[in-house]
Amino acid sequence: MTAVTELLSDELLAEIRDRAAATDRDNAFFAEDFDALREIGYLRMLVPREFGGLGFTLEQAAQAQRRLATAAPATALGINMHHVIVGIGHTLHLRGDDRAQRIFLDAVAGEVFAFGISEAGNDSVLFDATTSAEPVAEGWRLHGTKIFTSLSPRWTRLLVHARVSGDDDAAPLVFGFLTREDHESPAEGVTVREDWDALGMRASKSCTTVLDGALLRTENVLTRTPAAPNPDPVVWGIFGCFELLLAAVYTGIADRAIDVAVEITTTRRSLAKDAPYSDDPDIRRHVAGAGVLRDGAELQLRQLCADVDALGSDREPAHGPRWFILFSGVKHRATEAARAVVDLALRASGGAQYRRGSELERLYRDVLAGMYHPSDEESVHAATAKSLLGPVSS
Repeated sequence: MTAVTELLSDELLAEIRDRAAATDRDNAFFAEDFDALREIGYLRMLVPREFGGLGFTLEQAAQAQRRLATAAPATALGINMHHVIVGIGHTLHLRGDDRAQRIFLDAVAGEVFAFGISEAGNDSVLFDATTSAEPVAEGWRLHGTKIFTSLSPRWTRLLVHARVSGDDDAAPLVFGFLTREDHESPAEGVTVREDWDALGMRASKSCTTVLDGALLRTENVLTRTPAAPNPDPVVWGIFGCFELLLAAVYTGIADRAIDVAVEITTTRRSLAKDAPYSDDPDIRRHVAGAGVLRDGAELQLRQLCADVDALGSDREPAHGPRWFILFSGVKHRATEAARAVVDLALRASGGAQYRRGSELERLYRDVLAGMYHPSDEESVHAATAKSLLGPVSS
């Protein structure tokens, strides 16, 4: 099996890091990074070898995404959404579910997956939808708006969900793929707004996607579920892979912030003390605090990824309904830890980093995006309180 460091060589990471500042400054898509990663088979990372992929476990994929994020966080975040969808296939395959095969075959054929689930005002996220689905002979016509659609310039398969209008059965939500022939071809009823001009994670090009009669064909449906929290294997796979791979990206930001702080503080000298700033006890405390935070997030991430990889084996943990709490908790702790780590790195590194174009300035803007990915702080605490205390009394 290809090692993570062999797949993402130091030389490739250096090239990607060299491009990161310019793509951020120009608010450009990470096109060169994407092509380089595709060339080495990175988009087939989670596809089993028997289907033509690299055969990575989820734990290895998280390590790779963490390593990539040290070079270019927005590149890692953008391509993360493809890996989330292939990760659904990974979890289905571990369960012996044949729906994995379609995802694997598309990935090996060169299709690029994107995540079209997020909607403004939909704090139920996977468990309800503001997008409507009108039944037609070929499937459903979708009407709604999806936000934060990373990989907008390159996707050919967009995972979406919608609520079937006028449907009163027990499974009103439909999940499936919208398709376009290639990234330059329009898809019927799909408009991508060129509206991405964000504070950070700019190269991800997470544009708004408007669905105005887009056709979700019956053969492209992955599952139908109730409009409520449920253990459907597809929804479970989306939730778990999304949270864990996001946690990996933000842990990678923390890794890089620590490396930059160490480099600066060990080479920058104090005029008053005629010694490197790394000898100063306050600087050492800041850098040490950053390391402690990063290490805690890292260990939790590795363990829960390993737990997912044990699905279908005699090592599968009996987390039961706590899986969702564990997934969202790891993502929340990793993103919050990464924000604190970057803050400590800035404190330790001096005022020269408080300028447009410094790497820590860019990491500071990028890491803030972690607050807005589901599950957010409020939903994590509400779900955990409900699991421990029960529902609020009426």
